[in-house]
Amino acid sequence: MSMMQTRRRFWTTLSLMSAAGLFGAPRLLAAEAALETTTVRVVRVPGICVAPQYVADELLRAEGFTDVRYVEAWQTGEFSEQVGHGEADFTLEFAAKVVQAIDLGGALSVLGGVMIGCYELFAKDEIRSVADLRGKTVGVQIAGANPHAFLIAMAAHVGLDPKADIHWVTSTDASVKPLELFAEGKIDAFLGTPPEPQELRARGIGHVIFNSIVDRPWSQYFCCVLVGYQEYVRRHPVATKRVLRAILKAADLCVTEPARAAQRVVDGGFTARYDYTLQTLKEVPYDKWREYDPEDTIRYYALRLHEAGMIKSLPSKIIAENTDWRFLNELKRELKT
Repeated sequence: MSMMQTRRRFWTTLSLMSAAGLFGAPRLLAAEAALETTTVRVVRVPGICVAPQYVADELLRAEGFTDVRYVEAWQTGEFSEQVGHGEADFTLEFAAKVVQAIDLGGALSVLGGVMIGCYELFAKDEIRSVADLRGKTVGVQIAGANPHAFLIAMAAHVGLDPKADIHWVTSTDASVKPLELFAEGKIDAFLGTPPEPQELRARGIGHVIFNSIVDRPWSQYFCCVLVGYQEYVRRHPVATKRVLRAILKAADLCVTEPARAAQRVVDGGFTARYDYTLQTLKEVPYDKWREYDPEDTIRYYALRLHEAGMIKSLPSKIIAENTDWRFLNELKRELKT
C-alpha cells in the first residue's frame, strides 16, 4: 500500500469516526457553547512519546479550531515554562517538569494526565540498579530537561543525592552526544526517551535497568500531563475542553490505530523513523487516562521534588492553585466508550 493510500485511510477512519459519532463529537458539539477562539498554539515538542499532541491535529480542526499553530520549543527543553510565560497555549510535559515550572511561578493549569512513561535507563553490565549509580557518570541529552528531571527524582527516591552522587554529562554543544558516549563505553549509563531506547536496543548496546512503563512506583503514575496557560484556560473554557478532548481522543487512536497514528507523526515532520515511532506507540500505555488519577501524579512528584529540595512549594498549594480537573471529569463521563 502506498504512503498516500495509508494517509487517506487514516483520515478516512477519523472522518468515519466523527460522522458515526463513535467519540460522541456531533452530539457534544451541538450541545456546547461556541468556541471563544478558533486559535490554539501548541508547543512543537521533539520526540515520539508525545504523539497524541500531533495525532490530534485534525481532531482539533474537527473541534472547530481553524488556526492550529505549532510553536517551536525552547532549546532548553522547558516546554511548561514556555506555556507558563504565555508563548504557547498548551503542551504535553513530564509531570515533574510541570511541577518545577509551577514552583518557578509559571502561570499553568494542569488539565489531565495522558500517558504513562517512556523513559528507559541503559547501563553497563556491572550496574544493576539506580542505587548503583552512586559515583557513576550518567548521560542525558539536555541539562534540566525531562529525562534529567526524571532521573533526579528517581535518584532521590532511592536515597542518592542527585547533585553530589552522580556525575552528569549533557549535550553542551553539538560535539557532545551522550548517547554516543554511552555507546562508546565512555560513560556508565544513559537515560533516553523514544526514539533513543529503540535505537540502543537495535544496536545491542547496554542493558535496561529501569523502564518507567513497567517499573514501580513510576509506572503507577502519569508521565506526561496536559498543561494550559492559565489565562487561556480562564478566558476560553469551551476551547480548553475541546483541546483536551482532541488530545484524549488522539491518545485512544494511538492505541487502536498505532500504525496510522505513527504515519501521521512521520508525515507531519515530527520524526523521521516510522519503525521506531510504531514501536513506541505499541509499547507506551496511552489508554490509562480514564483509570489513573492525575492529582495523585502531581502530588507524588511534588512530594519527591520537595523532599529533594528541588522545589519550595508544598504539594497542597500546587494542587489548589494550578490544577483544574473539571474538563477531565466531564470528558470521562462523555467519552466512556
